[in-house]
Amino acid sequence: MQARMNVAQAAPEAYRAVLGLEKYVRANVEHRLLELVKLRASMVNGCAFCVDMHSREALGAGESSRRLFAVAAWHDAPFFDERERAALALTDAVTRLGEHGVPDEVWDTANRVFAEKEVADLVVAIATINVWNRISVTTRTQPPTE
Repeated sequence: MQARMNVAQAAPEAYRAVLGLEKYVRANVEHRLLELVKLRASMVNGCAFCVDMHSREALGAGESSRRLFAVAAWHDAPFFDERERAALALTDAVTRLGEHGVPDEVWDTANRVFAEKEVADLVVAIATINVWNRISVTTRTQPPTE
């Protein structure tokens, strides 16, 4: 599969705007949690480039491969704490945003285990990785082969 375009070159101002969101979430969401959220959304969206990038970044930061593999089946995996489960559930709901939006149960759980600002930052983080996924999937951005 051949890449269709490089958005950073074709629309540098748009790319910088999304990069601004990325910088914000990196500064405001705990790194380990952020990588789980990015990996989960990327799996749901089928973004090979982002799954590769975020799994490698998480491994490089000391995350276990066992936990990263389990992100695909996080509902049944025993490796995630209450906050991580709430963030992963919110990631699924926001990424798969359906006709009825985010279910109250998912929202209420997130608000029970995170402060309001943390929930806001998670929503922005989930939205941001979904933007990156959509750019990469649409343009067929490929992960490096080495």
